[in-house]
Amino acid sequence: MSVTTRRTRLAAAALAAVTAIGGLAACGNDDDATESGGKPAKLVVDTFGEFGYDEIVKQYEKDTGIKVELRKTAQLNEYRPKIVRALATGKGAADVVALEEGILNEFKANPANWADLGPLVSDHSKDYLPWKWELGKAPDGRLIGLPTDVGSLAVCYRRDLFEAAKLPTERDQVAALWPDWNAFIETGKKYRAATGKGLLDSVTTASSAVMFQQGGDLFYDKQDNVIADTSASVKTAWDTAIAMADANITAETATWSPEWSAGFKQGTFAATFCPSWMLGIVQENSGPENKGKWDVAPVPGGAGNWGGSWLAVPTQSKHPKEAAKLAEYLTNAQNQVAAFKAKGPLPTNLEALKNPEFLAYTNEYFNNAPTGKIFGDSVAKIQPLHLGPKHQAVKENAFEPALRSYESGQSSKDKAWEQFTKDAKTQGAF
Repeated sequence: MSVTTRRTRLAAAALAAVTAIGGLAACGNDDDATESGGKPAKLVVDTFGEFGYDEIVKQYEKDTGIKVELRKTAQLNEYRPKIVRALATGKGAADVVALEEGILNEFKANPANWADLGPLVSDHSKDYLPWKWELGKAPDGRLIGLPTDVGSLAVCYRRDLFEAAKLPTERDQVAALWPDWNAFIETGKKYRAATGKGLLDSVTTASSAVMFQQGGDLFYDKQDNVIADTSASVKTAWDTAIAMADANITAETATWSPEWSAGFKQGTFAATFCPSWMLGIVQENSGPENKGKWDVAPVPGGAGNWGGSWLAVPTQSKHPKEAAKLAEYLTNAQNQVAAFKAKGPLPTNLEALKNPEFLAYTNEYFNNAPTGKIFGDSVAKIQPLHLGPKHQAVKENAFEPALRSYESGQSSKDKAWEQFTKDAKTQGAF
């Protein structure tokens, strides 16, 4: 699962320490007690955003007698530094750690910090989307992450606000409004004319959707050289976002800011681009009073992937075997369907994606939208991406700030692009 973040100097320094010290002595979790016979009394799981594990772990506890503590961090900009610090100091990491795609790519550079899951779990190499499984491997071939979700794209929109703007509200009619990105912009203009407000939350959610929809090399080429200024996918995303800013169709709320979170409930904007994992976040921010007002429609262009995560086991865990088994349990077909129904993370397990219960699932909060079908149908169309080792830093500390500076009128187009390409080289260096 993917959430945007801003790298801090502390995180960068800590990551340098991780790289320098390499493999760390196993210090484990300070709170990790062990029962007689070697079975842990408790295993700790670190996640960010919403993975939908609250009810799932209750059954695991009944089956194994091992208590599971879920430590949740709301945002990735707070989560990542905690993981970096734990790896650098050799203590404090959970037994099972969720790694978002950008973080995983970065941490692959030092796989010695992560247990090789291959010998600890059954062979699941044929059980998941092939490209997703391969991305969980370190450069030396060791399996360091078991696949959780994939961020298949859609649009979350407010039916009541569309109705007030005299736009169609039924999801099939809404989908017909934007077969492509130009049509989406035209819809935004109509919404602005009718309401005086921005249809979309921010240009950065749009740029993410467009960029990830393109596939191929983004900020790096296959040799991990920074190509931010020449990448066709990046330029397409940039130009589309600039066109949206020029058309004045956004509410200019920076993603993950307090204003953005409040905007869901206050009706500051009427649409946002929703990877499957975003459904739980939209619901949490919107509150029970807006149940049924939100709905889900296909994204312009029909498909795309934004985000997704893996579960890994730090070498400092005192119970790597049991931790690996817990990660295996949380990512199996049955529990990926359960997590999707709870909070929206889209399964990557092939059996789960064919599960009739998943395909028939409708989300009550989102006006009973058939989210299983909407997201499930788009999985096969997802184009594999090459992110590179510091994709997250380039995207969130170079690309998005430059776009926001133009969106807010602080920079011209040329100055914003110049700012991005300059910062990309700094943020992408390794």
